[in-house]
Amino acid sequence: MQSAKEEVMQFLKEIPDNSTLEEIQYHLYVRQKIQRGIKDVEERRTYSQKEMEKRMEKWRIK
Repeated sequence: MQSAKEEVMQFLKEIPDNSTLEEIQYHLYVRQKIQRGIKDVEERRTYSQKEMEKRMEKWRIK
């Protein structure tokens, strides 16, 4: 498993040389959120569609 630094270094090698700092930050942010989501699924910290609909019902405008 790569360290965070190694992952960033690999990512920087793969993106175009003219990428802006803002673009780099955005892609790192998205990558982090995807990794967190995958970890949540692996650790069963998710809700089914029915569970989510029930939880969100109180937010619905009636």
